[in-house]
Amino acid sequence: MAGIPFDQLEGSIWLDGKIIPWSEAQVHVLTHGLHYGSSVFEGQRAYGGEIFKLEEHTKRLHASAEVLGFTIPWTEEQINDACKQMLAQNNLTDAYLRPVAWRGSEMMGISAQANTIHLAIAAWEWPSYFSPEERLKGIRLDMAEYRRPDPKTAPFKSKAAGLYMICTISKHAAEAKGYSDALMLDWQGRVAEATGANVFFIKDGAIHTPIADCFLDGITRRTVIDLARARGIEVTERRIMPEEMEGFEQCFLTGSAAEVTPVSEIGPYSFVPGDISKLMIEDYMAAVQPAKEELLVAS
Repeated sequence: MAGIPFDQLEGSIWLDGKIIPWSEAQVHVLTHGLHYGSSVFEGQRAYGGEIFKLEEHTKRLHASAEVLGFTIPWTEEQINDACKQMLAQNNLTDAYLRPVAWRGSEMMGISAQANTIHLAIAAWEWPSYFSPEERLKGIRLDMAEYRRPDPKTAPFKSKAAGLYMICTISKHAAEAKGYSDALMLDWQGRVAEATGANVFFIKDGAIHTPIADCFLDGITRRTVIDLARARGIEVTERRIMPEEMEGFEQCFLTGSAAEVTPVSEIGPYSFVPGDISKLMIEDYMAAVQPAKEELLVAS
């Protein structure tokens, strides 16, 4: 897939209730979602033919749209079925899925009350967000120029396309300097998240992670917190100041795309991937695998 533009991939896409050839999934240039960011999406992975936490992702998609003031005209059950259909239609077992909903083109302006709400679902093969080599040694993060906005100024509980503009800017700037990603502070200068993943730190056998009160409380984030606590590892959600990073021993990112990825460097701060980071990788990868049905053998 490397080097092939996404609009030229082969396969099928679910668009507004119909399965169409990949190349025919088009929208008009005057689509409101393109001009004004009235779009929400999900990113989810399938392992062994099953989509991990599909129901939670679809529920969040609906909730994201409601925060932006529109209703997706397909039920959660219909969307779940369509996602599964896309896996089967494209002969995929390990894949990435992207449901996306947006306001159409009936009205062009800030107000778009009469615009049709569209929904598309695509699925494709996509390996780990970071290479295996990067994950094992830990990726390097720069410090982002932009911050996550004050929750009174942005709908942070929505996985809204517009909120990712500063993430793209920050990630591009980091990559231009040789980093894999960037760490963003929140509006008050506290540690928030990476550009598309939540962040965790480890010190003295305990895990610390920022409170998700101005950025998305990721589904993978919640999964890893539950996995750690099930192991008896203490997890504290709290305010973390940038200078505290000097005292942390390990760091890792979480997200549907990033999965669990250790970090070796954030700006001037260094970390060494250790046992807890590796354990979280192993536990998460075990959790995402489909449950194997036990075969009953008659005696």
